[in-house]
Amino acid sequence: MKVIVIGATGTIGAAVASALAGKQHEVVRASRNGAAKVDIEDQATIRALFAAAGPADAVVSCAGSAVFKPFAQLTDADYAVGLNSKLMGQVALARIAANQLKDGGSITLTTGILAMRPMPGSAAISLVNAGLEGFVRAAALELPRRLRINAVSPPWVKETMVKLRMDTAPGLAAADVAKAYVAAVEGTMQGEIIEAAKFRG
Repeated sequence: MKVIVIGATGTIGAAVASALAGKQHEVVRASRNGAAKVDIEDQATIRALFAAAGPADAVVSCAGSAVFKPFAQLTDADYAVGLNSKLMGQVALARIAANQLKDGGSITLTTGILAMRPMPGSAAISLVNAGLEGFVRAAALELPRRLRINAVSPPWVKETMVKLRMDTAPGLAAADVAKAYVAAVEGTMQGEIIEAAKFRG
């Protein structure tokens, strides 16, 4: 299959692109800084990416920003970051992909553990992740042409925890997180929130 991976230069995205390539899929690695450029906050770049890539079987989004900050310190601008990027950027990607992917194609978005298991500082991110999960479940009911849509919910990623000098014990390696995305692309799931932690090991 030809799979477009957005955010392919990030920790999770790079692992997903490598895992899919290892399964003999043709991978188009796209990001704001890569050879195939895209910014999910700019719909024109999403359309241009699909036009340049040609007919594709699947798209995976590992992109989107949001602010982690104590609730009392969050501003309207902080909330807007996540709403414009991780939430509406991925919604826009799904809407465009629904018209561009081959029949039976697959759309995989990225949410996160903070939707269901929030922590202090996660109000803005939890809001966005929960919104994405609701969107995926609802959109799955209406997608045409046998298209599928799912979201992967990663836990804390070990590589990121190392950079933040956090205890990595509860984290999951990016290579293991990537297994959940491969399962979404290759499987038959529809409207599911796939917990990457289940692919530990």
